[in-house]
Amino acid sequence: MPTLVPLPLMSQYQTEYDPILQKMGIANLNEMQLATITAATEHNNVILFSNTGTGKTLAFLLAVHKQLTQPYTGTTLLIIVPSRELAMQIEKVYKTMGLPQKITCCYGGHKRETEENNLTEAPTIIVGTPGRLADHLKRFNINKNTITTVILDEFDKLLEQNFGDEMEYILNQLKNVSHKILTSATELKHFPSYLNYENAYTLNYLAEQKNTILEINLLKCKDKDKLAEAFQLLCYIGAKSTILFCNNRESVERVSLYLTQNGLSNQYYHGAMEQQERDSALCKFRNGTVNYLVTTDLASRGLDIPNIRHIIHYHIPSTEEIFTHRNGRTARMDASGTVTILLSAEEVMPNYVPTIDSEIILPTETVLPPKPKWSTLFVAAGKKDKVNKIDIVGFLTNKGNLKKEDIGIIDVKDFFSFVAVKKTLVNELLLRIKMEKIKNKKVTIVMAK
Repeated sequence: MPTLVPLPLMSQYQTEYDPILQKMGIANLNEMQLATITAATEHNNVILFSNTGTGKTLAFLLAVHKQLTQPYTGTTLLIIVPSRELAMQIEKVYKTMGLPQKITCCYGGHKRETEENNLTEAPTIIVGTPGRLADHLKRFNINKNTITTVILDEFDKLLEQNFGDEMEYILNQLKNVSHKILTSATELKHFPSYLNYENAYTLNYLAEQKNTILEINLLKCKDKDKLAEAFQLLCYIGAKSTILFCNNRESVERVSLYLTQNGLSNQYYHGAMEQQERDSALCKFRNGTVNYLVTTDLASRGLDIPNIRHIIHYHIPSTEEIFTHRNGRTARMDASGTVTILLSAEEVMPNYVPTIDSEIILPTETVLPPKPKWSTLFVAAGKKDKVNKIDIVGFLTNKGNLKKEDIGIIDVKDFFSFVAVKKTLVNELLLRIKMEKIKNKKVTIVMAK
């Protein structure tokens, strides 16, 4: 592993990227982002170790920004990620930057033919999961000769999920790559030979980013089954954005069902769900239709959900790395957050858990928190139907008689969309727009499942 060498921070980048930062609502680049841009300018191969939630995506997109603004020659940038959620998050960040270059996502869980159509006119940027990218290369849907830059995002997670063979195949196909950036939220000591990373320049910001604003609490549970304590804890926390982590899918659904049966609106989320179901669950959590997400470690990385206040470890994670990544969903970008560990009488606290700040004693009386004020509508039209957020807002205000403040977060996918609407207005709204059209087309609009 190359030794970290301090980089001169080039403040002129701040001025250069001001228009982009303004669109993203960011005042200043942080030290890690400035260092990444500088390193990528001066070195062909860069390794970036940095915690989750510190702005790595913006860092590496800005680092290759100048290359992307060169005259169009086809696909020049390939970003390899471990999950479809992270691919979609990167696409969202790039589009928020307001840059003109085309970006396309490739991942499993939906029709390959849709992606093939998107790749017909080669996008400047392709971001995708290893299996689907390898498949497209084998089918010659991607011109491998024009790609000059590769970013391996969350490389530790790519290795953890055994994508080594696919990554080796992809990199061996790309003969004209001159620049690579590798990011990881875990410090790695050894790298596979197919990376050709012997002389890579290393930026290590893990030590500097120890989170001093993360409160870690303990809740002792009487029995091995922690359902009652989990329910009481959420009531105690109140209507604040909370992720509850379980170690397996069966437990996720079991906990979610128990909470629902006891009057707590929540969504569950895991890898066995269909893509539309996963999109719906995350959208409802993001837009405030539910305050609680019960999930596996699938949600420990790659989700762009701001303002998550609480993390609950229903099950103790098997490793320190998983513990760290779960906790990384809160206290992001200088915000504060609270982590609570549920520990049964039979369990022992792992050595990797830092000092407990306090032990929670639940009140004797359990009071249900207020219900969320939003509901989510499913709209059977999206980007491929030439429908955007402005179209949806216009439709709901003109045909549905809603005010703009009655409409919450809108999430437009390729073939469908999700819209948050104030719960008290939903029933009348659905009746009012039943026979109306969006852009002269009758579109199904129902409550999201």
